[in-house]
Amino acid sequence: MSEVTTVPPRPSLWVRYTSSSPIVVTVLALVLGLVVGALIIITTTPAVLDAWRAIFHGWDGVPHALNVTFNNVGAAYRSMFTGSIVDPQGFWHSLVTGKGWTNTLTPISETFTYATPLVIVSIGVGIAFQAGLFNIGANGQAVIGGISGAVVGSMLHMPTILHLPLTLLAGIAGGMICGAVPGVLKAYTGAHEVIVTLMFNYVTYAFLLFMVLSTPFQQPGQQNDIGRTMDPSAQLAPLFGSSSGLRVSFGVFVAALVVAFAWWLLNRSSLGFDFRVTGANPSAARASGINARSVMVVAFLISGGLAGLAGVVQVASTTHYIDGGFLIGNAGIGFTAITVALLGRNKPMGIVWAALLFAALGVGGRNMQAATGIPLDLATVIQSVIVLFVATPVLVKEIFRLRGVSTTSVQLATTGWGS
Repeated sequence: MSEVTTVPPRPSLWVRYTSSSPIVVTVLALVLGLVVGALIIITTTPAVLDAWRAIFHGWDGVPHALNVTFNNVGAAYRSMFTGSIVDPQGFWHSLVTGKGWTNTLTPISETFTYATPLVIVSIGVGIAFQAGLFNIGANGQAVIGGISGAVVGSMLHMPTILHLPLTLLAGIAGGMICGAVPGVLKAYTGAHEVIVTLMFNYVTYAFLLFMVLSTPFQQPGQQNDIGRTMDPSAQLAPLFGSSSGLRVSFGVFVAALVVAFAWWLLNRSSLGFDFRVTGANPSAARASGINARSVMVVAFLISGGLAGLAGVVQVASTTHYIDGGFLIGNAGIGFTAITVALLGRNKPMGIVWAALLFAALGVGGRNMQAATGIPLDLATVIQSVIVLFVATPVLVKEIFRLRGVSTTSVQLATTGWGS
């Protein structure tokens, strides 16, 4: 008798999709973040609470409470979207009449303006993570890069074709010098890179105040902590011209080049292979002849250089000068970059999407606060919840009953924590 073979049932589209990519976990983490944000809006908005308290005052109490709830949550998220991406009504009006394009494109312009340096510094942090190193000093490296670039951009005078590249290179050099210190200490003395980079941030902040208060770099005629203004030849001009009113600059092309460089470095170069092997398994890297000390130093040089580039791109694109609070407010762009790099799983394109998401939440959160009175802190809560769920993919899998989803989280191999 011939054996009867049983063909297993074809899995459903949902099962096949959710088992194919870890991106699903990130998307569902975003959904959970928005749900948690909605719950916070419901439980902290006086109008919503008053509506639910009055549900027994009339036959329409519950429908009225639900209507108020959906209106408030919808208004909050609608204002976040229109303030960071586009207002559909404004877009249609501009498309039909050809007028008002500045107001229509300002939200997406602000999102890209915020995301541009964040992408660059986050990729720098991600490269260090790929090598198993924790660069907690990216914010200080970005500050030094901004100072170096602003000094060259304001105190040297030459044509744009020379001045702008030299300004960007100065920012990279400043960040590399700042990153070399923890790299060398880690490689040759076994110093704890987390402590060294974290403490080095305070050194850079003090150096920033010294530069803008006690050196010729201070703005002439000023007693405040303000540096000189960069020459127009050293600035990253607005992408659509100064008259457009849109701040997004040619820095987006610098960020695109950094993304392309990082992809090539990590996926096509032998150095990137050394980074990934060392980060995944230091013992295997040593056994295969990879020089761990060189990997540490070079990884910190590249990471610091990109952080410094982010700093000079920030100042060359927006204010064109630095002050005593440069990159220090809101916890600092370098600290946000750590979260963005982890959310993007240390992959260049993943980091791009994560940076755009964080930029949109930040820019949209300010518009939400202005339009609805809901504090900007809600955007930070949503960001934190998203990262929490991305860092715990098993929890997302259980909440949504996913099957076969890769729950591999970002793992960083380094002896820094235990040595």
